[in-house]
Amino acid sequence: MHAQGNGIRIRYEIEGEGPWLVMSHSLACNLAMWDAQVSALRGRFKVLRFDTRGHGGTDAPAGAYTLDQLADDLQALLDSLGVAKCSYMGLSMGGMIGMTHALKYPGRFDRLVLCNTTSRVGPEAAPIWKGRIDAVTAKGMEAVVDGTLTRWFTAPFLARKPEVASRVGTMIRETPVAGYVGCCHAIPKIDLNDRLGAVQCPTLVIAGDQDVGTPVEMARAIQLAIPGAQLAVIPSASHLSNLEQPEVFDYFSGRFLTT
Repeated sequence: MHAQGNGIRIRYEIEGEGPWLVMSHSLACNLAMWDAQVSALRGRFKVLRFDTRGHGGTDAPAGAYTLDQLADDLQALLDSLGVAKCSYMGLSMGGMIGMTHALKYPGRFDRLVLCNTTSRVGPEAAPIWKGRIDAVTAKGMEAVVDGTLTRWFTAPFLARKPEVASRVGTMIRETPVAGYVGCCHAIPKIDLNDRLGAVQCPTLVIAGDQDVGTPVEMARAIQLAIPGAQLAVIPSASHLSNLEQPEVFDYFSGRFLTT
């Protein structure tokens, strides 16, 4: 299904019955990243997941995006579907969108789950993001597939579950270059840590203990900045902790969302 909002067509899916739960994926993935979690949660929630601007079946306009713009996309989708209140789960870029939205539109989230994400990217990371933009602009998305997979998963998992890595690799390859580039301009500009004290809803921060992109100390910084936030660290998991350790991920997130 598609909704029109904030100047683009946004692809979304809704499954289950109950209170609303919105799920937002990482950079270079799409809503299918959450398949396993939706299976676990749709008996208790009305799950809304969507493709971020520039990804999957959502429009991918050229140009640099901003996190405010991505939060406005989410708000437009919620308004178009009549969702006044919801819980929200976002991983990596999805977590950044969630924090930005919570600050820009206070009162819309009942609960907030921030997974494998950060509230601040330092200026020292700018060359890394520029390198990724240059690589895909010159050679297409294939140029970043292998490097991304080795950052997102531990080596033992890649050896044990090559079919999962293959599925994620396909999502990366199918991400429009314009969408990837647009979001690569938005992500390194995040700098929310000093504002997170204004987040008003119960929050769980999830980290993977092997995540080099958004390590545990970044998750702990978010936890300390948001009043009353909880922190759960998943062992033997890197960046896509929901795929690498789904049982543990589902235990922590499901317990938080339903208690």
